[in-house]
Amino acid sequence: MKKVEIYSTPVCTYCNMAKEYFKANNIPFENYDVASDIARRQEMIEKSGQMGVPVIVVDNKDVIIGFNKPLLAQLLDIKEA
Repeated sequence: MKKVEIYSTPVCTYCNMAKEYFKANNIPFENYDVASDIARRQEMIEKSGQMGVPVIVVDNKDVIIGFNKPLLAQLLDIKEA
């Protein structure tokens, strides 16, 4: 199973869509609320080079900015219906 981390905010529509997508496909993930966690916010900026959310990291190497469903499906071996 691949390690999935998402840097998000509670009010971000695309963040919530990504989290729902992970849940619907039984993909465990670690959620970091960058609105309240300044250390995680700084970590996200260092990894992505920007402040926009969501930032999704797969296996500590693939950094996806935004909710890129086709790329996530490919990286996580999710078969689209």
